[in-house]
Amino acid sequence: SNRLPICNKQWYQRRVRVDDYDMFSICFTGKRKADQGSGRGGPPVDDLSVKLTVKRGVEAKSYNDLAKAEKLKPMELELKKLEDLAEAIVTDFAYMKSREKLMRDTNESTNSRVLWFSIFSMAVLLGLALWQVFYLKRFFKAKKLIE
Repeated sequence: SNRLPICNKQWYQRRVRVDDYDMFSICFTGKRKADQGSGRGGPPVDDLSVKLTVKRGVEAKSYNDLAKAEKLKPMELELKKLEDLAEAIVTDFAYMKSREKLMRDTNESTNSRVLWFSIFSMAVLLGLALWQVFYLKRFFKAKKLIE
């Protein structure tokens, strides 16, 4: 699998195409001014909250750059957005359909296994019950408690 090393200073200045990489590892480095404390005997440091916005699919596409590059009119740009949105919806539905088929197959397989396990359990319990009846019958005959 392709890995993208993103632990560098240029990360915040560049965009990455998701299609080119399978796995991402992102690293954040925080720097504080001297008067903010270092946590080593200095004043306590407040928690820091980081918000990471990840865009994918149609929302990640830069249509302003596309409009400039292809010299599109505003109406053409809107049509391009709608076309891309329609393609994304069709792709998502195809993905959901394949996932639904996979889940249905898994469910049917699990149901089949549960059925056969139940039948096997019932057969074992029935066998044990019959064995117990015959064993007790022989035991009581041997002790001459029944005829």
